[in-house]
Amino acid sequence: MANSSKDSTTQGGTLNLLSCVTIIVGGMVGSAIFSLSGLTMYYAGPASVISWIIAGIILLMYGLQVAELATIFPKSGGVFVFPSKSLGKTELQGKIWGWFSAWGYITANIAGIAFSAIYVSMYLGVGFPIFSNLQVPLAVGAVIVCGILNFYRISVAGKANTILLTILVLTMLVFVAVGLFGGKWDLSLITPFFTQGALGASGFVSAIPNAMVAYGSIVAIAFMVSEVKNPNKNVPKSAMIAMGIVGLLYAIVIITTTGLVSAKFLIENPGMRFIPLYAAAFTKLSMYPWLPKVISISAVMALLTTILVLIAITSRAIEATALGGFLPKSLGKKHKKTKAPLNATIVVVVISSIISLFPQLTEQIVNLGSLFAAITIVINCISLLVARRKYEYIEGNYRAPGGSVIPVITLVVIVLSYVPRILDGSEVILFTIIWYAVAGILLLFTKEKVKKTVEN
Repeated sequence: MANSSKDSTTQGGTLNLLSCVTIIVGGMVGSAIFSLSGLTMYYAGPASVISWIIAGIILLMYGLQVAELATIFPKSGGVFVFPSKSLGKTELQGKIWGWFSAWGYITANIAGIAFSAIYVSMYLGVGFPIFSNLQVPLAVGAVIVCGILNFYRISVAGKANTILLTILVLTMLVFVAVGLFGGKWDLSLITPFFTQGALGASGFVSAIPNAMVAYGSIVAIAFMVSEVKNPNKNVPKSAMIAMGIVGLLYAIVIITTTGLVSAKFLIENPGMRFIPLYAAAFTKLSMYPWLPKVISISAVMALLTTILVLIAITSRAIEATALGGFLPKSLGKKHKKTKAPLNATIVVVVISSIISLFPQLTEQIVNLGSLFAAITIVINCISLLVARRKYEYIEGNYRAPGGSVIPVITLVVIVLSYVPRILDGSEVILFTIIWYAVAGILLLFTKEKVKKTVEN
């Protein structure tokens, strides 16, 4: 068995446990609960709370697996590196696996940027009537503005992140308090529990991938392992603490919302399924006229932050794959002054803006992003199973609990959650197959270039 390149037990990082927890919670508490929760309620009704709990468990298991991968490859991390170093009999084969993993990751993020921009326009439109007829311009404008900010390396971090996180959590807690104790929460809307949604009794299974998107930042610290103090303890511990906090908060919000707005209402009012908290505040809590506007403003802030971050990490993923020879070298060009990935950012902004021109396809865009994210998770779970056999364990390194059982369970649950959609012949499944075929075609044209990067 080979040895991993470095012992990951280094204590040289600067991020302590509290910092790690804050970063992960800040990444997870954001746009998803204001947007994707409505789609899961539309699919599954009250049972959507189970979807969110299962999704949280899956992503926690995934986060712990990635934490182990980060200790095996402590100075580098991410969806390209883990498969490229673990899978394949040769370095070239490994990089090809890394390419397909990165392809799914980039696609999922671009879909995330687009549907977040669409949601920005929706929340602005319902919260402030002056914007009601500007949905497309607002969506495109949100992407462009966040793209420009990325050129100048402006991001939400440090104190700004703490302030935003505090506002979002307070908004959700106020919504829960008013919703549960304002006299309008109706227990009868919770029954029947499993069959209210548009997809019937199996709806809670189909909703799991959408809910999984909300917890994607669980891997944030694992990807920053070289900056973490005592990573073998703080990386997995921060993931578990953060998931406990966010999972509980999300479950309470879902329960509150489903007792105010029924799945039937979301089925009959398609626009409202994308803005569930606002729908609940506007229809059932109208005696608090300030609440819908507070929710709208908080949602827009969360969504813009999501777009800003997704553009930053996606452009850098494109830059990395370009430098690896899989994409045109020009996509690795940096801005002269700010050193931001110039051409990669432009590509992300342009593609995301084009997709956001089609708000009528919001549900399909969300499902597409969910599917590509799930595929990337599957590839990285397999990477861990292979890496455990390929690299010798270093005493003291973190090891995810459950042995091979946890990665296998993660894979099985993700696959099963997509079975209903596959059986329905979803157009999203068909597009995914075609899109990965495009990745394969691109690989044929770049294979020789990639070979040279490996040889050098």
